Amino acid sequence: MRNFCSFLSPQIKDFIYFRTISGNWNESSYEVNLKLFDDYIARSYPETCTLSQEMADTWCAKRDTETNNSCRSRIYVVVSFVKYLKDRKFTDIRLPEIPHKETRTYIPHAFTDAELSDFFHECDTLSVYHNSLPNKLHKIMIPVFFRLLFSNGIRTTEARLLKRDDVNLDNGIINIRDSKGHDQHYIVMHDSMVQLMRRYDTAADNLISDRTYFFPSLHDKPHPRNWVIWNFNTLWNRVSNAKATAYGLRHNYATYNINKWTDTGFGFDDKLLYLSKSMGHRSIEETRYYFSIIPALSDILEEKTADSMDAIIPEVYQ
Repeated sequence: MRNFCSFLSPQIKDFIYFRTISGNWNESSYEVNLKLFDDYIARSYPETCTLSQEMADTWCAKRDTETNNSCRSRIYVVVSFVKYLKDRKFTDIRLPEIPHKETRTYIPHAFTDAELSDFFHECDTLSVYHNSLPNKLHKIMIPVFFRLLFSNGIRTTEARLLKRDDVNLDNGIINIRDSKGHDQHYIVMHDSMVQLMRRYDTAADNLISDRTYFFPSLHDKPHPRNWVIWNFNTLWNRVSNAKATAYGLRHNYATYNINKWTDTGFGFDDKLLYLSKSMGHRSIEETRYYFSIIPALSDILEEKTADSMDAIIPEVYQ
């Protein structure tokens, strides 16, 4: 746990403990933003010992450099902390206002087979400049980590926080506990991915015995979000100038699967449900998003379903 230093530090630590034992704590995301809030309070109100409306509202106000969504991500844990205090009668201030969620307009990169082949070639041919433990761990981890994103549509955060106990290498099933919105779901791996995960697990265990995380840092902690971004960008920039992200591998998984349905007999409603569950979507409406980024798929689905399409796949309301 980070070193909190404001007058709120005892309550912040209690809040973290409460969320942790409730299974609703993301250390790499929530704790860093709560620490920034704590530093702000300690720096701006060094002589104060009571949380005021001004403190909360000033910190949570949307900045000129932020979008609504980035502001929401930054202040979510602070608003939750204030609610925690209110529920226990430690404060009577109002909850800070949260900007409304904006519809994302970003269209993920459509990976070509050649780009994917080149990208994974770069993953497989990482150089080890010196025979240190971090370098050896990095070399065996990167090819497997990104292949897991590619082959199963797992979220980058889910992969980072994946614990060894949640990966059943006997039956090839992954138990996703730390997911978006903390919804638990299961993923069944392809046989080839299971074999790769087994080989990696044995090699990683030889480097870090009795580890907790499946893809650990040197000290058996989950990697931070920037670890994924930096490694993906480093490898991707060697093969393409196109703008792409590691999260795009998840989009690729969804669109690849949906594209295969266009040449098969109708029955995509069952396939859609299976895809939605395996990707950890809370509802089928979330999965429907991918129809808008697959050329001509909406027309094909409408032709196959006629008037029943909207009954099976309801409209997404913002």
